[in-house]
Amino acid sequence: MLKGRVVVVTGATRGIGFATARELAARNATVVVCSRDIATAEKAARRIGKKAHPASLDVTSAKSVSSFVKKVVADHGRIDILVNNAGYPFDPKIWYKKMHRVSDEELGAVLAVDLEGTFRITKAVLPLMVKSGKGVVISISSTPAIAGYTEGAPYSIAKAGIVAMTKHAALEYGKDNVRAYVLALGNIATDATFNSMTARAIKAATQESAMKRWGKPQEVARTIAGLATDDFSFATGNTIVVDGGTVLF
Repeated sequence: MLKGRVVVVTGATRGIGFATARELAARNATVVVCSRDIATAEKAARRIGKKAHPASLDVTSAKSVSSFVKKVVADHGRIDILVNNAGYPFDPKIWYKKMHRVSDEELGAVLAVDLEGTFRITKAVLPLMVKSGKGVVISISSTPAIAGYTEGAPYSIAKAGIVAMTKHAALEYGKDNVRAYVLALGNIATDATFNSMTARAIKAATQESAMKRWGKPQEVARTIAGLATDDFSFATGNTIVVDGGTVLF
């Protein structure tokens, strides 16, 4: 159970982030629902219920991260669990470019959110967890980060960095009872994903996994909720593949 735990979920207003925030709240955690736009965060929090609390957060801004962490501590006393879900939105103009055609600006835009943003908020929260003597950091990556892919090089590079960050956090802070995990996701059926793909591409992706279907955001959310509990108290640094059996290692 997660009763009494204070959880921060970045990028929590739709898709996997929203499903995660709702699942954790349903398990009695106090959930901070984060978005760059406070009105959007407030709307999402209302949909989740009284255990959800909206907050403004831009992970690309050190000032925003600092202000956010101070406010959460002032309002709730601590941060027990951090779910790093915020990511650069899918951009077909970047995704479908050959790697040698990706500009420095395009690479930088993706890294600024996916990798640097994840590192920035994690760095800010870790001292709080060390001080309290416990904590869990769960970050979202993707299967191309561990298996490679023929498209989306900037995304794969950023997500691979998150895998490395997770291992560092696990090894450096394990003695402080802080655990770290990363989820490598396959095809998850969010509105944002479906809206960016053709019906033909969606159908083709369905055949990629052993289960021959897309995953649901709720399935990812339940995995995150499980990791956040003490049921995984002697596991840390793990890369957990959630892709229906596409990438096996």
